[in-house]
Amino acid sequence: MSQPPHPTTPPDWQRPRGVAAGTWRYVHQRTIARHYDDFVADTPLCELDRRYVLDTLATLSVRVSAIESTNSINSKPLVLDLGAGTGRLAQPISRQGFDVLAVDLSQPMLEQLLQNIASADNDDTKAGTVMPMRANLVQLDALADGIADHAVCMFSTLGMVQGRANRIQFLCHIARAVRPGGCLILHVHRRWAALRESGGWTRLLRSWFDSLCNREAEFGDATYAYRGLENMFMHRFSEKEIRSELSAAGWTVERIDRVGIDGSDLVKSAWEASGLFVVCRR
Repeated sequence: MSQPPHPTTPPDWQRPRGVAAGTWRYVHQRTIARHYDDFVADTPLCELDRRYVLDTLATLSVRVSAIESTNSINSKPLVLDLGAGTGRLAQPISRQGFDVLAVDLSQPMLEQLLQNIASADNDDTKAGTVMPMRANLVQLDALADGIADHAVCMFSTLGMVQGRANRIQFLCHIARAVRPGGCLILHVHRRWAALRESGGWTRLLRSWFDSLCNREAEFGDATYAYRGLENMFMHRFSEKEIRSELSAAGWTVERIDRVGIDGSDLVKSAWEASGLFVVCRR
């Protein structure tokens, strides 16, 4: 049976806050969700950020046990996976003994996540539970205060949120939902990496000019072709900018690590960096 076509993209005022036109189409594409796991399997950044998240969470395990649980139902610490997709991080995090609330706006992605869970080996009694939740990341009022121990937001999910005010609102929701002492791990693409790309100077100048002429545009915004979509939206950050947005939402940055141009390893040089891993604390 053929899948129904994705909904017609609504005008700006009818879309959820922070969701660009290209992002709306992305989250409704069943073919993208169906082939997502194969896509990330060939993406070096996805393997690097998986190791980074698991290694970072492992160093926090002692601190987690010291946090008094306010939820008598959950005996395991809870991690929010924001922009969870098909569960590429949620499942390995759960195998480390965490419950995971996997949040995504894409219904097809979450349906694929449930299929992946159903087909996985679930014999590990120490593993936590992965719980899917469909929601727009800017509108997370349903999350109770202090419900989670930690949160992760990887593969430039934050950059898919359009508008500084919307990104800060999202980060404020997470700061409210994560208990004091909890950690947020995130990844963003670095704006100046465009200088290493063909046509990058032109794109940066266009973005800067657009930000001067259009109050809705920001320096660092870009649209590009991505997996069959013509105008996928992404915001790229400077290190100063990501620090500023996190600080505005009440987060304290503990560490920033630079991701190499090909996404396969961490680097020291800013010139060699395509993106940033950020670890911050409530």
